[in-house]
Amino acid sequence: MSSSTDILVTMQLVQKYLYQFVSPVLMFIGTIGCILNLIIFSQKHLRKNPCSIYFIAYNLANFVFIYSSLLPTILSVGYTIDFSTRNIVLCRVRLYITILSNFLSPLYLVLASADRVLITSSNALTRRRSTLRFAYICIACGTLFWTLLHAPVLVLTNIIQIGPNTLICYFQLSAYISFLSFCSLFKATIGLLLMTIFGLWSIKNIRSLQKVRPAASLSATVTKVDAAPHSNSSKDRQLCFILLIDIIIYALFSFTYAINLIYQQITQNYVKNAERTQIESFISNICQFSGTIPFCISCYANLIISKTFRNEIKKILSCQKNFRIH
Repeated sequence: MSSSTDILVTMQLVQKYLYQFVSPVLMFIGTIGCILNLIIFSQKHLRKNPCSIYFIAYNLANFVFIYSSLLPTILSVGYTIDFSTRNIVLCRVRLYITILSNFLSPLYLVLASADRVLITSSNALTRRRSTLRFAYICIACGTLFWTLLHAPVLVLTNIIQIGPNTLICYFQLSAYISFLSFCSLFKATIGLLLMTIFGLWSIKNIRSLQKVRPAASLSATVTKVDAAPHSNSSKDRQLCFILLIDIIIYALFSFTYAINLIYQQITQNYVKNAERTQIESFISNICQFSGTIPFCISCYANLIISKTFRNEIKKILSCQKNFRIH
């Protein structure tokens, strides 16, 4: 019994220190990374590429998630400070923004990966479908869908007392909790599946193009065959590789979260003792922490895999305004 108690105490300490010391560092590097990504992809000539528009939306969603979810969790778990339990409006708005940004971020990755399938196609007509107008429409429709779908959070959330001097900002209806769990499971599994399919499809397209054309023609800005608005240039391939690493990172760190969601759905009606409940809560929090990592490290992964990206970061930091991906 003493051994079990020691294990539970150790898990609580690990969880506390994780959010007290590690998470603030993650939040800091995530903030810097999102800002750098936004500066790069917001360059005038890059904004003409649909994939850059998706990256801008993706990093905006990541930035919002960091400050609506990670920061409050750091304060509540690491330092026992929870402002959302002091005001019902703040409680509802914070939870709504957290859920919304958590769903929008992978949506934009899926849209970006679909765009890369279009732009790497060997068919000129297919490539012409990758346009700025289509990107804005997809982002607007996807954002509107999730915004309206999660609107009930603004009404069904309340400050609930779960114990002596213990308040939480959470949902009132168990039915809505089940619905949200289903949506989260759908996002984690179907979203990941779509990213994987589109990512592999893009790789297949790039390899096919390399077989058909000489390497020199791939880096040309415009050719007669590629008279589409966005040619299969080196810039497009660079954006492809950046997107692929973002997908890999999302898959690696979100996989455990998806598995945990599936487990929760399967065992939600099981009778559990206090010890098992605490262990599962600890595992859920660790998986949740793991799920926040992709929101914070995208920029640094780009720095590692792309020499061009590193050079452009140097230009930005040295206040040079000329920016072009070759």
